[in-house]
Formats: sequence, structure tokens, C-alpha cells
Amino acid sequence: MKKIKWGIIGLGNIANKFANAFDGIENSQLLGISSKNSKKINLFKETYKIPDKYCFQNYEDIINCDEIDIIYIALPHSFHFEWIMKCIDSKKNILVEKPATISVDEIKKVNEKLKNSNIFFAEAFMYLYNPQTLKIIDIIKENTIGELQGMESKFGFNIVQKKFLGFKWNKINKKKRLFNKNLGGGSILDIGCYPSSLSIIIAKLKSDIELEKLKIENIEKDYGSSDVDLEAHAVLKFDNNFTSKIMSSFKKNIGQSTKITGSKGEIFIENSWSCNPSKIIINGINYDNSNMEIKNLYSYEIDKISKCIIENKKDPIYPAMNRYDTEHNITILNKWIEG
Repeated sequence: MKKIKWGIIGLGNIANKFANAFDGIENSQLLGISSKNSKKINLFKETYKIPDKYCFQNYEDIINCDEIDIIYIALPHSFHFEWIMKCIDSKKNILVEKPATISVDEIKKVNEKLKNSNIFFAEAFMYLYNPQTLKIIDIIKENTIGELQGMESKFGFNIVQKKFLGFKWNKINKKKRLFNKNLGGGSILDIGCYPSSLSIIIAKLKSDIELEKLKIENIEKDYGSSDVDLEAHAVLKFDNNFTSKIMSSFKKNIGQSTKITGSKGEIFIENSWSCNPSKIIINGINYDNSNMEIKNLYSYEIDKISKCIIENKKDPIYPAMNRYDTEHNITILNKWIEG
């Protein structure tokens, strides 16, 4: 079986989780890593048995490595655009951490540059590859809850009380990525992108949508003592009469739940993003998901993206977001931030 060779740019906590998912994936191999931090390179090299020749301190060197098929960009948000464009220049396939870019202008430039290429491009929403998400979509397609009407979805926790991404903060530190506006910080860009992305995916199940006609209403934001939003609410109104209430928070432990409502009932998902597996209630009855396969959440993403590259596809397969869904999602996030 052909193996797709992966390289990682940026060796933070999320990259470590991603790298840990390669075990047992027959079509994929983590071949190379890149960081400006030599200590991180040495740690990854030892942990994941990366040969010295594929350990790079210069990002351009890993992009230009002919043996690597796809680059996973796991840098802070504000650096995504620069390295996406350089990957495109080098004709390298791309998986970029969410959000793909921090502005609509940037993602439009990305999509324009991708237009006449054969490069695979995807934004790393790992939950969209998970069996739980696929099952929820199947249940909706089976008309179990009738015609779709709307949803409520949230993602939030009290970041100063919880150990998050390997750090424990007792106060807001504006130098840290999550609270730094210049690094693309704030709850909307970091975790609000999950409810907004799922809103697009579910709305499309009802009927075709024109995201240019989307209305974003009832926007509320709380900045606290920071320069970025610590909590935010919004209502998305799609042109097919599907409405989604979304919320993100770094202040409150609001959980990761989603409720999807139809004309005949509703689906409640207790944990929409980490999955593996979550409590699911369909029309008031607990859904038996005891037989649902459980493995590293990122492994589904790696496996399916490698299959796409082997099959010469330029976009991931639904429900994963194609490049135009990504552009629309970033448009929502920008309007939410600016509103």
C-alpha cells in the first residue's frame, strides 16, 4: 500500500497530539518535523523516531523536501497564511490547523492561488472525520427528526481555572497566543470556529445554501480585561430558513454540546468536538453508541486525507469542509468578531 509521507511545521501541543495518531495508519507516515525550537525538535525526534535528515529548523527546508507529500501547519493562527502560500508555491499538499487564516482577504487569496493547481487543501477540523459526526449526519438523512429547523451549539470552558493545552493560567496573559490579538487570539477564532463550521455542514443537509445571503444577528461579546473576546454569542440565519445559535467562551464551563432540531424531534450531542463517544439523545431516547469505534481522534483525519491524496482529490470528502466552506466559515468568524 502506498504511504503518504507527512511533515509538520510547528511543534506545539496540538502537533504532539497529531503526531501521536500515526500508529496503526497503514497509508500514512510521519516523516519530517520542523520548528525553530531545537529542544522541541529533539523531543519530537526521540518520541516519534524521526531521522535526523528529516528534522528541520527552517520551515522552507521541510516544504522543499521532495519526499514529503503533505505539510500539516500547526503554527499560531496569524502565521497560517504565510506558510499556506509558501506550500502552494512549492506545490505541496496542505492540512492547516483551524482557523485556516484569520481574515477573509487571506483565505480568498489562498483559494485564488489554489484554483489552477492540483494541490490538496483542508482545514483541520478533526471532529468532521469522526464516526460520531458521520453517524449524526446519517440519522438526519434518515429523516429521524424530520425537516431541519435549527441548532444550538457551544464550546467553552473557564480557561483560568482549567489546565488547557498543557498550560495552567491564573490570570489573563496578553503575551500568550490565546489572549494576543496579533497572534489571532480570542474565543471566536480559537473555539467559536467549531460551532460555526458545524452550522454550515448541518444547514447544507436541509438544502443548498448561499452563504453570501447569510445574516449574523444578536452578536454579543465580552472582552473583560483582555484585547480579545473572552466570550461571544451570535445567531446565524441561513437563506434556507435554518437558524443556528452559537457560543464560545474562555470564561465559563459551558461544555461542548449541540442540539439539532427538526419538525419531528431533536438530537442532543453532549460532546460535539472531542467525541469518542459522547452521550447522544435522539427524540428523548438515549442512543446506544457502545459499538462505536474508539481510537485517536486525529487518526481518522490523517487516514481519510491520505486516501484523498492517493486518489488525487483536491478537497476532503463531506462532511469535512472543502476550501469554499472554509472561506465561508472564516467570513462568519470575521463578521462575528467585527459585529
